[in-house]
Amino acid sequence: MPSASILPPLVTPVSGLATGVGLLHSDAHLGLLDDPQEWGAFSRASAHDPSQWESSVVIEGMHCAACSLTVEDALRRVPGVISAQVSAASHRAQVVWSATQVQPSRWMQAVQGAGYRAIPANDMFASERRKQETRKALWRWLVAGLCMMQVMMYAYPAYIAQPGDLTGEMEQLLRWASWVLTLPVMLFSCGPFFRNALRDLLQARISMDLPVTLGILITFVASTAGTFEPQGIWGREVYFDSLTMFVFFLLTGRWLELRLRDRTAGALEALMNRLPDSVERLGSDGQFARVAARRLAVGDLMRVHPGETFAADGVVEQGTTQVDEALLTGESRPVERGPGETVVAGSHNLSTSVQVRVHQVGSDTRFSQMVALMESASASKPQMALLADRLAKPFLMAVLLAAAAACAWWWPHDPAHALMVAVAVLVVTCPCALSLATPAAMLAAAGALARGGVLVRNLQALESLAVVDTVVFDKTGTLTQDALVLDRVEVRAGTTAAQALSMAAALAQHSLHPVSRSLWRAAQMPGAAPQASWVCEAVTEVAGQGVSGTAQASNVPGTQAQKALRLGSAAWCGVQVPPLDAVGVHLSDAHGWLASFTFQEALRPQAMALVGALQLQGVDVHLFSGDRAASVVRIARQAGIAQAHAFGDCSAADKLARVRALQKQGRTVAMVGDGLNDGPVMAGAHVSFALGQGVPLAQARADYVVQGDRLEAVAQALQLSRRTLRVVRQNLWWALLYNAACVPLAVAGWLPAWLAGLGMATSSLVVVLNALRLARGMPPLAPVAEATAAA
Repeated sequence: MPSASILPPLVTPVSGLATGVGLLHSDAHLGLLDDPQEWGAFSRASAHDPSQWESSVVIEGMHCAACSLTVEDALRRVPGVISAQVSAASHRAQVVWSATQVQPSRWMQAVQGAGYRAIPANDMFASERRKQETRKALWRWLVAGLCMMQVMMYAYPAYIAQPGDLTGEMEQLLRWASWVLTLPVMLFSCGPFFRNALRDLLQARISMDLPVTLGILITFVASTAGTFEPQGIWGREVYFDSLTMFVFFLLTGRWLELRLRDRTAGALEALMNRLPDSVERLGSDGQFARVAARRLAVGDLMRVHPGETFAADGVVEQGTTQVDEALLTGESRPVERGPGETVVAGSHNLSTSVQVRVHQVGSDTRFSQMVALMESASASKPQMALLADRLAKPFLMAVLLAAAAACAWWWPHDPAHALMVAVAVLVVTCPCALSLATPAAMLAAAGALARGGVLVRNLQALESLAVVDTVVFDKTGTLTQDALVLDRVEVRAGTTAAQALSMAAALAQHSLHPVSRSLWRAAQMPGAAPQASWVCEAVTEVAGQGVSGTAQASNVPGTQAQKALRLGSAAWCGVQVPPLDAVGVHLSDAHGWLASFTFQEALRPQAMALVGALQLQGVDVHLFSGDRAASVVRIARQAGIAQAHAFGDCSAADKLARVRALQKQGRTVAMVGDGLNDGPVMAGAHVSFALGQGVPLAQARADYVVQGDRLEAVAQALQLSRRTLRVVRQNLWWALLYNAACVPLAVAGWLPAWLAGLGMATSSLVVVLNALRLARGMPPLAPVAEATAAA
């Protein structure tokens, strides 16, 4: 890694150059990002082509949908940039580029050339810069508000004065005072509008700041002419009160939008910066020393104290603690982690110090894969948002033409009034609300799902999920638990089931086979085995066959002191018994067959409630599985799925064919699986969910990834997506009705500039606040609770 000496003196060295590059603006400093060692800090190599990289960056200086299109155009014109997506709502961009054709500094310079700045998405200083931007916006708003109130005080006498109440000198003095108080508004508060408009003009393009700037300048010039030349062509009317009020309302809306947007951006950055900068690592001298977290390697032993965050995925080797994994799994309660159990990067250690052997670091950790999914979703654009973006620039051109036409129409009658009509048209038709209608709602919903343990790969999936009417479940690991459950025990005469289970568990605890682990857990259940247990020595395991050893009894009446036992298949145990009709193992001793243990898959506790909730929402539920038909029908019956909708002995091709058949019937199908197989059917469905702790996020191609075992999140996501689509429609109708009602009023001259500014700011705030209702969290599912109670 580059040394800290190459950074400017005022920049504090941090872990990774990319985290501090946000403060560096020159081409030379951008060139430091061309070092391939730095790419991993803000980019991810493609799994299909290692020469292709996908970078996540924050775009500073954007204000509208037209800005996002401008940045996208600038990026796509760079040779070697394969694709670029820029979100106007989150101000984030996903850039896919070829390392053999272009370097990061080249396309970042293209963004700067367009008048914006590209900052690596993991920049630790992004939060500080956002705070500075918010403080500046607050100061501009305060200056505009103070000046507006003073100008209104000076304008008020002219509104209420009767003929002869105000002398000419007094009226002129009030106008001069209003003009002086408007200057800080023009020179300070309006600075962002003027800079953005000038940038657009120099780049020969158009954005939403251009109509606003024209309206402000026209009003100020006309009012200034009325102040200095009352007898001129512009007349004696002044509009300093309307101008300052308009700017104040506009800044109010922008400041509130900024605060609301920061809540979304801040949540994502808080997630991205959740990992610690340093960690205690065991050195070659046998002592723990604090090192940079990026220096951890697979196989290292790290020590994590209470209150600290795990910097990598690993397995606890010493100590037992409580861990907060809420951000990663959606599980709000702390979970206990002890020796042999896995901890994941990004989770918090709550109680005691533990030593952890590192198994995954960097981009291979589950945490990094989850961040990559969230970044991808935050920059993606649903179809309705793409339509609004495509309409933004033509709409703005139409706004300018409409303002010019209105001004030309009124000019022969009253030039001053014509200018004010043009200003009102420019301001009231600014399509901010239209461009925010869809992405604001989608991002709020995606954030709520993420907090509930559901990661959204692309925002388009929310639109698709909202119209789903059929949900298809895989069985094993999806509707059923990963662990097998002991169903029945058959024993030889003279032996009880409890005694057989105790002997079998003594052998099973030495094996990692799933059936052995299930048998061991069954023996630990209260009342499952006698108080006295068996202990096995000289244990030997043959892969695929079973386990053997010598068992020593402890105060078990009616048994020999020692037994030579075997646990496994019938062939391994040397016995002739009928094959089991389910998963199971046999136990034998020197006298032959002793016991058989049959296991069944157990339905997840939430499965019945989930199926009931989906059916109450009008969704048909199907079950496709490669398991035996009898087992599939049994699980379907327990979950409440109609037997006619349950199909067993299905290969991956069979599942895909059945989904295709449903789609030909006009059904919109969502597929829910464990994410480890069934790739074709998950890709063939309209929407797909990958469920389970074992899902490799980097490889799972599902639209949604459900963290942990929160099966009910599928129904909650469906419900939230439908609410999201309703909110999007509400926002779009509001934006369209607002423009349809206000444009005729502005053209007719019945809408003053200050009221137009208030209307534009209010319309944007209504859209954002309406979307913010979706960010409250995952919706409660009353049907789930009712179904659980009924069960």
